[in-house]
Amino acid sequence: MSEEKEVKYSTKNTYSTLNQFTEKTKNVWFAFHGLGYMSKYFIRYFTELDAEENYIIAPQAPAKYYQDRSFKHVGASWLTRENTRLEIQNILNYVNAIYEKEITRDIPKLIVMGYSQGVSVAARWIAKSKIDCDKLILHSGGIPEELEPGDFDFLRPETEAIYIYGNKDQYITEARKTEEQLKGTKLFKERLKIEMFDGIHEVNRESLLKHSK
Repeated sequence: MSEEKEVKYSTKNTYSTLNQFTEKTKNVWFAFHGLGYMSKYFIRYFTELDAEENYIIAPQAPAKYYQDRSFKHVGASWLTRENTRLEIQNILNYVNAIYEKEITRDIPKLIVMGYSQGVSVAARWIAKSKIDCDKLILHSGGIPEELEPGDFDFLRPETEAIYIYGNKDQYITEARKTEEQLKGTKLFKERLKIEMFDGIHEVNRESLLKHSK
């Protein structure tokens, strides 16, 4: 009879950064990419932000896979339905390690942004690791079902929660839009802001620029 067991071991993973963390830095971003991205390419969406004022950290999803039959293009995934709870904890341990390594001084503003599949990671990291951020940007993705309003009670009243999506996003139907708004309102109440842009399911650079000010 087969039996699934667990083992604990140490591992390493990469992550990407953009610009330098200096005395002139005003915003530190933790930016979680979507399904199929690699952090070193995803971080390019932030190149239009003021380099002196914005330091971007892009964690890398641990599960890599080939995206085509020619085995040339590599993508990555944060989570699947398989062993989700265990994988969530592994990811949180990894992101917390990045945070401890990178955040070695006081910062004026911490912005946590998740895009597509990265929304679930960003929201869970804030909720479960109690990360005191200034903005939580949920961009074109699904908010995890298991989160409760109490998970975010520690946030300061001035912390913003922003849900961003494109009006032509092929993955966000009217029903999905309503569902995410209801979940967001339940979790964040009056702090939730909904922002729609003219576009499809892609990172909206104008929104990034807006929230970097």
